Amino acid sequence: MTGFFLILISALVFPGIIIRTKSIASGRKGPGVFQPVKDVLVLLGKGSVFSDTTGLIFRVAPVISLSAIFTAILVIPFGNMKGMISFEGDFIFFTYMLALGKFFSIISALDTGSSFEGMGANREAFFSMLAEPAFFILMATLAMFTGYTSFSDIFRGFFIAGNHYVLVYSLIGLYLLVQIAIIENSRVPVDDPKTHLELTMIHEVMILDNSGFDKALIHVAGWLRFAVYGALIFNITVPAGWNVFLQAGLFLFVMAVFAVIVGLIESFRARNKMNKNPKFILALSAIALIAFLVVLIVTDKFIL
Repeated sequence: MTGFFLILISALVFPGIIIRTKSIASGRKGPGVFQPVKDVLVLLGKGSVFSDTTGLIFRVAPVISLSAIFTAILVIPFGNMKGMISFEGDFIFFTYMLALGKFFSIISALDTGSSFEGMGANREAFFSMLAEPAFFILMATLAMFTGYTSFSDIFRGFFIAGNHYVLVYSLIGLYLLVQIAIIENSRVPVDDPKTHLELTMIHEVMILDNSGFDKALIHVAGWLRFAVYGALIFNITVPAGWNVFLQAGLFLFVMAVFAVIVGLIESFRARNKMNKNPKFILALSAIALIAFLVVLIVTDKFIL
C-alpha cells in the first residue's frame, strides 16, 4: 500500500514539476506546481459533451483506461514489500494492463469518426507497438540477470545477483525506461503536447472530442502512467533492503528528478520529424537487445 499511495502522490505533482522546469529554463514566471491539479478539478466539475457520431465505446473508454492503469499500479512493489498483486510473470500482466488502457483510448478516438483523431490513433498505436519490444527485452534481461520472473523478486534480487554489473544495467534500465515513458506519454521528442497543428499531433489530437469529466480522467491517467514508469526507475536504482522511510524520501526524490529530466528535454530538445520516430524508437530495442546478449554471455547461457 505504501508504494501505491506514493505513486498517487507523485502523480499529482509530476506535471507541475515539468511545467515549472520548462518555465525556469525559458526564463518565465510560469504557473505554479499545482496548476495542473487545479485545471483538472475545474474539469471534474463540468459535464461531458458527446458528438452524435460517437457511441458507447467513446463514453466508457476514459474510465476503462484509468482503471487499467490503477490495476497496473497494484503490481509494482516498493522496497521489500510486494505489490498488492504479485505472481510469476506479473510484468507481462502489468504491460498488458497498460496496453489495455492504451487500446481503449485508441478505439475511443476511432469511434468519433474524425479523420484527424483516426490519424493520431494510428500514430499512437504504431509508436506503442515499436516501443513494446524494448520494454519486454529489458524485463527479460532483468529476469535473466536475477533468475526471477516476478517484479517483486526481480527488484529484490537485482542488487544481489552480480554486484559487478548492477551499475551498468541500472544505467541501461534507467535510460530505456525514461525513453519508453516519454514515448508512451507522447512527449518530446516523439510528440509535443503543446502543438496545435492537427497534422503533426498524436495524443492531443486523439482527445479533441473529449471534454469535462472525461477529459479530466484522461489527464489523470497520463499523470499516473508517468508515475508508474517513475516507480520502475526507482526500483532499479534504489536497493530494496534499505530503510523504508529512506526509501519513501528517495522515491519522491527520484520522481522529482524524473520530472525535471522530462522538463529539460522538452526545453532544449526539438521534436523529431515524424519519419525519424520509428528509427528512434527501434534504436531502444537494439540497446535492450545488446544488454540481453551481454547478460546471456555473463551468465554462461550463451557461449561464443
